[in-house]
Amino acid sequence: MGEDPERWQTFPGERLVVAVARTVTSTVRVLDVLRPVLRDDPRVHLVFAFDPTSAFNDGVHALLRSVGARVLPWHQFARSDPHLIVTATENADLTEAHHDCPVLVLPHGVGFHKVVPDSRSDRDRLAGVVPDALLRSGRARLAISHPDQAAQLAAAHPATAGRTLLVGDPCYDALLDGRALRARYRRALGVRDEQRLIMLSSTWRDHSVLGRDAALPARLLAELPLDDYAVALVTHPNITSAHGGYTLRSHLDSAHDAGLLTIPPTAGWQATLLAADLLIGDHGSVTFYGAALGTPLLLGAFSEDEAVAGTPMAELGRIAPRLRPDAPLRPQVERALGLGRSAGDDAAERLRKIGESAFAAPGRALELLRTAVYDLLDLPEPVGSPPPRRAPEPPVPRDRPEPATACFVHTSLAEEPGGPRISVERVPAAVAAFSTVAQDDAPAGPFRHLSCADDEWDRQWPESASALIRRTPAGTAVSADRWIDDTLARYPGCLLAVTTVAGRGCRAGLRDGRTVEVSATGLLADAAVLAAVVYTCLRARRPLEGFVTLTLADRTEDVVLRPTRRTGRPQPPA
Repeated sequence: MGEDPERWQTFPGERLVVAVARTVTSTVRVLDVLRPVLRDDPRVHLVFAFDPTSAFNDGVHALLRSVGARVLPWHQFARSDPHLIVTATENADLTEAHHDCPVLVLPHGVGFHKVVPDSRSDRDRLAGVVPDALLRSGRARLAISHPDQAAQLAAAHPATAGRTLLVGDPCYDALLDGRALRARYRRALGVRDEQRLIMLSSTWRDHSVLGRDAALPARLLAELPLDDYAVALVTHPNITSAHGGYTLRSHLDSAHDAGLLTIPPTAGWQATLLAADLLIGDHGSVTFYGAALGTPLLLGAFSEDEAVAGTPMAELGRIAPRLRPDAPLRPQVERALGLGRSAGDDAAERLRKIGESAFAAPGRALELLRTAVYDLLDLPEPVGSPPPRRAPEPPVPRDRPEPATACFVHTSLAEEPGGPRISVERVPAAVAAFSTVAQDDAPAGPFRHLSCADDEWDRQWPESASALIRRTPAGTAVSADRWIDDTLARYPGCLLAVTTVAGRGCRAGLRDGRTVEVSATGLLADAAVLAAVVYTCLRARRPLEGFVTLTLADRTEDVVLRPTRRTGRPQPPA
C-alpha cells in the first residue's frame, strides 16, 4: 500500500485481500478464519482496513495491533485496488470507494436470527445482511452455515437470491474439535474436579442477561457453595465498547471479589463453553452454540422481539427452560444440571437438535471457505492438505480473582452409627448481601459463622469474624500459639483463631483458653474448613476430641481432634 509499494515488498504477491474491521465482534471472526484459510501462501497480500464509523469501534485498533496485523487507514482504503474484500460486518460502507472487486461477508454470529438497531436509520434490521446498494451491485457474497438460511434471506431480501455461499461455521467446527480437551480447559480456569462450572453468557442491550439483571453473577456466587461451584462470565464486546471496561468491572466488583471468572470476549469463550457444566444465556450466539453442543441450558433472559420468527433461535427460546429471577437460584441450577444428565427427559436432546439445525457440513467449514476465497480471487488453491482444524486455545481469565478469604460457613452435625458427620458449605462474604435465600432457609444449617483470613483487605470482615485464619503456616507450635493469643486479644469478638503448623496439621485456639490440634487423614489441609469442624463441635456442645467425618463438596475426610496445651498457659478443664 502507499506510493510505489513494489519497492518495499519481500513477498511478490499476486492478489490483494483487504479485510474490513469495524467492531471487535466482527474483527475477531475475520481474524479467526483468514489466517488458516490463507496459510502458507505468499501469493496473497492481506491488510486490514479499520472503519472507525461504528459506535462500537472501541478496541478494534488495539486488537489488530495485538496480533501484528497491517492496518490500513480508512481514508486510504478508497485509494486501494483490492482483488477481494472480506468482512464480518454488514454495516461498513463498501460502495462509496467505487471498488469493483467481490465482497465476501462472513457472519459474526450464528445465522440470521436476530433483529438489531439500524445504524443508518431509526428502524431495526436483520443482522448480517448488507445494504441493498451492495446487493444490487452484484459484488456481495453472503456466507451461510446452512441451506435453509438462503431461503430465509431470499424471502426477507430478494436481492440476496443467488448471492449466498454455503461454507458451514468454522467456530462450530472448532468447538467440536475442542470437546476432547475439556479437562485441559477446566484446569486452565482453575476449576477442580469436584466443582461444577456455571457459565454466564450475556449479549448486549437491555434484554440480555446482564441487561435484565446485572447482579446475577453476584447472586449466583452468593447462593452456590464455592467448594461445589465455579462461575464464569462472558460478555458481548459491545457492552465494553458502549460502557467501558472500567464501568463494567465496577458493576461486577463484588462478584469478582467472590471469585467470578471474567473471560475476555475476544478469546477464551469457546474453551469456557466446552468446560462448562451449565450455561445460563440469552438470545446471543454463544447460547446457540451451547445448545448445539448439548450443554445443559437455562435462559437467564430472552428477547422474543429480537429473535426472528421461524428461525432455530426462536425455537430455542420457545422450549429452553427459563431461570426465574424471583426464586432462589440454587434449586434451579441443580434441576438444570439434573435435566442434562437425565435419560428420561429429552429437553437437552431437543435443544441439541435445534442447535445442530443451523450447521451444515460440520468439520469442513475452513475447507469450504478456502475454496470460496480462492474462487473469488481467481487463483488455484494451494497444493497440499486443507487448512488445519484447531481446537480453541485454553481460556485466560481477565484479572484472575484471588481465592475468597472471607466466607460465611454453613455447617450441620449428624450423629451416625459410625460417629458424628459434619457437613460444610461456604459462600463468599463479599456477595452475602445479594442472596435471595433467608438465613433460616439455608440448606446446610443449623450453624452459621463468618470465617476470615487475618490479612483480609476488607477490614469489616475480620472485625466481625467468629473464626480468624492465618493464611501462612506457623513455623512452630510456639509461634502458632503466640499468634493465637495476639489475634484473640486484637479481635475481642473472635471465638477461635486457627493456623496450620508446618508438618503438624492445624492448631485452633479458643477464647476460653482451650487449644485443639486438628488434622485430616486425607489431603485436606484448609485451615478454614478444619476451623469449621471445631466451631461446629463447639456450637453443638460436643467434646473437642476424637474422630469426626467431614463432608465438603464431593469429598469425605476423616478428621481427628486432640486437646493440647497452649504454650505458656495451663490447660483449662473440658
